[in-house]
Amino acid sequence: MKRIFKWILLTGLALLLLLAVGVWVVQRWIGTDDFKARAEREASTTLGVAVTLSRIEVDVWPLPAVALAGVQIQTRPALTLERIEVRPAWRGLLQGRLELATVLVRRASLPQAGVDALLQALQKKKHITPVPRGPEPENTTNSHYIPRRTVLDHVTWVSARGASMTLDADALLDAQGLPDDVSVKILQGQLKGATARLLRQGNDWTVAMAVGGGTVKGTVQLQPAPKAGAPFSLKGQLETRAVEVAAVASTAPPVLSGRLDASTTLSARTASLGALADVLQTQSKFTVRNAVVHGIDLEKAVKTVGLSRGGQTPLDTLAGQVNTQGRTVHLTNLVASSGVLSASGNVTVAPSRALSGRVSVDLAAAALGSAVAVPLAVGGTLDAPEVNLTRSALIGAALGTVVMPGVGTGAGASLGDKVGSGLKKLFGN
Repeated sequence: MKRIFKWILLTGLALLLLLAVGVWVVQRWIGTDDFKARAEREASTTLGVAVTLSRIEVDVWPLPAVALAGVQIQTRPALTLERIEVRPAWRGLLQGRLELATVLVRRASLPQAGVDALLQALQKKKHITPVPRGPEPENTTNSHYIPRRTVLDHVTWVSARGASMTLDADALLDAQGLPDDVSVKILQGQLKGATARLLRQGNDWTVAMAVGGGTVKGTVQLQPAPKAGAPFSLKGQLETRAVEVAAVASTAPPVLSGRLDASTTLSARTASLGALADVLQTQSKFTVRNAVVHGIDLEKAVKTVGLSRGGQTPLDTLAGQVNTQGRTVHLTNLVASSGVLSASGNVTVAPSRALSGRVSVDLAAAALGSAVAVPLAVGGTLDAPEVNLTRSALIGAALGTVVMPGVGTGAGASLGDKVGSGLKKLFGN
């Protein structure tokens, strides 16, 4: 018995020694400058963008993996990844084929402009697949190269305006690369502390997000493309409850604060993931309780009958509809009220963040000396909004002040705006 145990022990030690020697040989080979240069060329050819690596390593602990360190994808701006670990599936290796089990990305910086440039390069190379789900995904030739699990560790996304968001994520994928189960946690930046979970059931995904002290829940459906290169369609329904608007705002300081309730439908049809943000359409009905509009003092604008920048407008409620078309936002049927004023109007937010629109404001008679609505033009940007009287209303206000100081100011503004609108309709501009 001792003899058998001794032979087993010696055999095990010999195998461990052979494994260690094999790993050492592979590490020396992979770590050479020649191998690194070949890997850089292959990656650059595949992505259509120059790629540089600091080094390539083979890890044994805690799990066998090939690691790429100091990865830079030379888009403008560059995408940088401190470390990418690729772990194979042992079952596939034992059967003589390469299958990816896990891809781990650590401490990456991904500017949106660089991501867009990479997607464009991939489209030119015709290596991008538009998310179709074929009838027999297990038979697709590239399914072995899609990782069944993708892990993001301290990955930072930077928006086109420079706002950053650092997150951890863990995604289980199917053979086509579609997510089955995704968990996300925001560590730093915009939406800090938010968590999200995406679970799949067929072609539907349930969404559950905790953000800004409230929740966003709903379902998103994907209609796959009938063939490669054809468009796929996306639609969904989301319910937002008690989310603090300031906590999810993309501007600092925020334009609006208060608790948001909303019902949203979304839809898109495109053949490319890179174009999704430009074709996505949403329709939302919303209410904001205890709202405060920052950067605009509507009461001051009405009282002075002139330009208003800065200040704030507290509101008991703010309600309306939001429709988005790509990166353009339309706010319609806006209705706001507080103890001293009520307002209604429509505003558009352009992709450049420029504001345009009109609001009509009623102040209490005690505050203005008149109960008529005063029309204001909305301008400026999300970062520096401003309101002032429309040109026709400004003329009417001036005439009203001359005829009847105080009361005539508001009445003249309202009348002037109506006359101006009538002239536009009469002359067609």
